[in-house]
Amino acid sequence: MSKNVKDNVRMIATPILEDLHMELVDIEYKKEGKHWFLRLLIDHPDGVGLEECSLVSERVSEKLDEEDPIEGAYYLEVSSPGAERPLKNAADFQKAVGRNVYVKTYEKIGGQKTFEGQLTAYEEGYLTINIRDKTRTQAFHVPEKIVANARLSVL
Repeated sequence: MSKNVKDNVRMIATPILEDLHMELVDIEYKKEGKHWFLRLLIDHPDGVGLEECSLVSERVSEKLDEEDPIEGAYYLEVSSPGAERPLKNAADFQKAVGRNVYVKTYEKIGGQKTFEGQLTAYEEGYLTINIRDKTRTQAFHVPEKIVANARLSVL
């Protein structure tokens, strides 16, 4: 059910954000305690502040009320992805090349499932992450298809 909700919300929110020259980074729809929360993460090349979040919240809320794609009550939250922006697709990985990332995988690579270091390349579905310890730097080649979770990192 939540995937369908996210797909419906994406179809409603994307044109609104494109009109405002913003990007829909992620959608989260989940129950916390007794309440459901619909969270939209938005971004803009010049950054996102309270004013932008309020504007998007107002416009998306109006359209959600009009189209009513979600059964029951929920809280709408709109925010910026912040310094630890999630990386969800090839375009996100490509933009993150040269930056520090945190990646968790479904399977072990070189005996580990978590990688935190600099994303030095993204080519043909593989991430190259350089991890540096006290004495050396090691490059890990991580297939995108086994990435469980990825985000920018503040090392």
